Amino acid sequence: MATTRLMPLHTGKGRNLSTAIADIIDYVKNPQKTDFGKFIYGYECDTRIADAEFLLSKRQYASLTGRNRGSDDVIAYHLRQAFKPGEVTPEEANQIGRELAMKLTKGNHAFIVCTHVDKHHVHNHVIINSTTTDCTHKFRNFWGSTWAIRRMNDKLCLEHGLSVIENPKPSRDHYGTWMGDKKQPSYHAQLRIAIDAALEEGPKDFSDFLKKLEAAGIEVNQERKHLRFRVPGQENYTRCDTLKGDYTELAIKERIEGIRTVKSRRTFAPKQAPKVGLLVDIEAAVHAGKGPGYERWARVFNIKQLSQAVIYLKEHGDMSYADLQEKASAATARFNELSDQIKNLESQMNANGELQKQIVNYAKTRAVYVDYRKAGYSKKFRAEHEADILIHQAAKKHFDRQGITKLPSVKALREEYAGLLEQKRKAYAAYKQVRSDMRELQNVKANVDYLLDIPAGRETQPDIQKSR
Repeated sequence: MATTRLMPLHTGKGRNLSTAIADIIDYVKNPQKTDFGKFIYGYECDTRIADAEFLLSKRQYASLTGRNRGSDDVIAYHLRQAFKPGEVTPEEANQIGRELAMKLTKGNHAFIVCTHVDKHHVHNHVIINSTTTDCTHKFRNFWGSTWAIRRMNDKLCLEHGLSVIENPKPSRDHYGTWMGDKKQPSYHAQLRIAIDAALEEGPKDFSDFLKKLEAAGIEVNQERKHLRFRVPGQENYTRCDTLKGDYTELAIKERIEGIRTVKSRRTFAPKQAPKVGLLVDIEAAVHAGKGPGYERWARVFNIKQLSQAVIYLKEHGDMSYADLQEKASAATARFNELSDQIKNLESQMNANGELQKQIVNYAKTRAVYVDYRKAGYSKKFRAEHEADILIHQAAKKHFDRQGITKLPSVKALREEYAGLLEQKRKAYAAYKQVRSDMRELQNVKANVDYLLDIPAGRETQPDIQKSR
């Protein structure tokens, strides 16, 4: 489970563009929060000098386009992503942050992902350069971006085997303004509820539907071109078509005629069969100071888990102990295989991303380095352009280490990255299912071992059917 929030960043009062960018990047890169830089990742930028690169791209943008919005301009976007405590490792959190930023920017903007581990919950701070990598466009926040990012984030969480928030509340909940049951629904929400209630009564036609609405206290106005409603206490009318979706005038008529069907607004997760859990070590709990109440609960819990283990064997063809051993071993082997596959894909993706970054850095600084060479490697020239020269040399060293003599195109690398990402998504989907099956099989086996009094390491036992 992860929550997200996207915040546009401006220069603010008393700061210039350079200090504004440096301030936010210095905060998110804080060594005390990122395990001394261990969990910092940069895309299309060098994390050590990201503020300088962001600033340079904005100057190039202003030079190329002639646009300058002054203090109203968005210099960067700050994406915050917080995870449920204990559900994700810092490494995996950083990876999810990278994937979310890549989805949001489509690879057209430089960004850095900093995973903070100083709190009880792991969380990411992603700083996205508002200027594109080619310095010709800017990222503009769009209407509904909060929900779009939330959907992208939820999909990534599911792919990584994490939980998601089933019924998320508005982002303002995090700031204490949500009033719970004391807060009245919006007028639009009240109208939708009233429309659903009127339709549930089965009106004969649209006129009958309007009568039922009026009987429920909704004021109906048909004097103008568009149908309008007003709930008690509302000052201005609401046009029916502004309710959108299944609540426009046409949609309501289609629902009355049975042409359009609408799912219930209340959704319930299907009830799942209880999973088999491991037994509680009652003796250890008592020695640790647990009271009689806990001991009684633990005995009942253990009986339930042993029963679930027996039920599992019955439901899977009266499985023998040898079959159980074989299935548990196969599930563990498959889990390890998928885990290795995912790690290998992630390694390839990291290498691909790093190569993309170095190619872009090399191309950006090539002109400066050519001038430096023409200047006879002048110390004065180097002092004036040291940042670009260092970036260029670092890129060249990376190519040499990788044995690359001909640089691939960034487009080809991005296509390769997309292919690797798709493979990883499929592998994660299988990984999640296999992990669940493996855990349940291991729990069943551990409980059956307890029932048959099989010591650890001595698991050659007659069939379970004969031992019952």
